[in-house]
Amino acid sequence: MTHERDPIIVIVGPTASGKSSLAIALAQRLDGEIVSADSMQVYRGLDIGTAKVPGAERMVRHYGIDVADLAEPFSAALFQELARDAFDEIARAGKVRILSGGTGFYIRAAIDAYDFVAGEQAGNPVRERYNALAQASGSEAVWRRLQERDPASAEMIHPNDVKRMVRALEMLEAGESYAEQRDNLKRLEQALPAIFIGIDVERDVLRERIDRRVDAMVDQGLVGEVRSLVEAGLKEAITSQQAIGYKEIVAALDGETTMDEAIERIKTATKRYAKRQRTWFRADKRIHWINGTDGDIDAMLDAALRVLAQEGFQI
Repeated sequence: MTHERDPIIVIVGPTASGKSSLAIALAQRLDGEIVSADSMQVYRGLDIGTAKVPGAERMVRHYGIDVADLAEPFSAALFQELARDAFDEIARAGKVRILSGGTGFYIRAAIDAYDFVAGEQAGNPVRERYNALAQASGSEAVWRRLQERDPASAEMIHPNDVKRMVRALEMLEAGESYAEQRDNLKRLEQALPAIFIGIDVERDVLRERIDRRVDAMVDQGLVGEVRSLVEAGLKEAITSQQAIGYKEIVAALDGETTMDEAIERIKTATKRYAKRQRTWFRADKRIHWINGTDGDIDAMLDAALRVLAQEGFQI
């Protein structure tokens, strides 16, 4: 049986909402395979801090995990290519396609009709120039450069977010504005058939889950993982990425803060990230929301299957 004409099942939600568990349960129930839409899980070596499902627990084949080295640039444009190739491969295997993750832009890139400008591909020499500026003069210098050339985009990006600032400057070189791109996302047509399912968790419950998850990461060896990456000469790579949990531990290892303070900062940053994810996904009216507050995977699976049946998916 081929599933190339079936809609792609898209599972979204904030961090710690249960996306990975639901995606695996659906894949087992429907004979599917999973494409992970997480901008940090693409990197080899970022395991505990990105909450990667350990290989032994994945149960079904996953795409989009451990596909890039830490020093290697990766982008939504590259993810779009990876995801669509994976969708074709999964369909040829006669299995159901499931896209699951919390990186909203990666979800949109995979499913919607977004054409990336040349500046969003890997290997753009403009990136090296502005990364060098950040190294030499600090992130504020890069932000000022962006503010001079594209104030609307600078207003949308935190002055410490070097990766996005450099991305915006790359796009300017290619004749496009980061701010305009974000605005255009609202009007993009859908390129691939898909059914969107979002996991909704009450805010206070989610915050408690995040606290427990961070504590569990520390128990599982997050500090040792970060120390090993630093000792391997990857300190700059892990601190330049946007992965929460790594730069905070590096600061503690460098004596800039205590480890307890670093852990609290990770919890705070993760909660802020979850809030941004909620805002992003709530704006997408295609998403059918199911209740994940209780964390009952069987109940979540039943609710997801009901959504699929209502949307005409052949189960």
